[in-house]
Amino acid sequence: MQRFWDARAREDALYFIDTRHTYGAPDLERFWASGEEDLDLLLARLGAALAPTDVVVDIGCGAGRLTRALAARTAEVVAIDVSAEMLERARALNPQAANITWLHGDGTSLAPIADASADACVSHVVFQHIPDPEITLGYVREIGRVLRPGGWAAFQVSNDPAIHVRSRGQGLRRLLGRAPRGQSDARWLGSAVSLEDLRAAAREGGLVLERVEGEGTQYCLVLARRAR
Repeated sequence: MQRFWDARAREDALYFIDTRHTYGAPDLERFWASGEEDLDLLLARLGAALAPTDVVVDIGCGAGRLTRALAARTAEVVAIDVSAEMLERARALNPQAANITWLHGDGTSLAPIADASADACVSHVVFQHIPDPEITLGYVREIGRVLRPGGWAAFQVSNDPAIHVRSRGQGLRRLLGRAPRGQSDARWLGSAVSLEDLRAAAREGGLVLERVEGEGTQYCLVLARRAR
């Protein structure tokens, strides 16, 4: 996963973070605006709210699209990603953010984030790219570990196995460097998780699923809370 996302960061980091943008023509203003919009939508759909005193973990932070929005609203953001290349870009693009800690993750856990150290965890369009659903479920357990009692997590997973299959198209253009690479790779296609397995992993992590929106779709949104 690190090698794959390092390569995508070198190719076109902003596009692979948000494919609504034009490949090969980054628009930074739109990139940051979309982070604010997606964070607002995630929180609104799940009925979650950030507080100015919160310590928040941004899981799969990439170049900091949501991280910047979180940092403007909270006391501290711990931003973690499997890609060193993405983190390098995140630091360069966000030099003004003194309340962000950038961490290089191992791709399977939230180490080295301490137990019960966060008020909230956020992740958006990240878990759907993980090819093994057991790793995603492991992250859910890890969310329970790092949240303080009463803390919450708002995250997105895919419940739709149909979107995680290879399809043909643009092969020649990719070879010529005119279209995105890697989108037939398992590390891009990712995997779906079942809500039954998700609920079991949440329980094992000391979490309760309070709200689920979009069940059965690629954009299934989940609000989980750590037991007090």
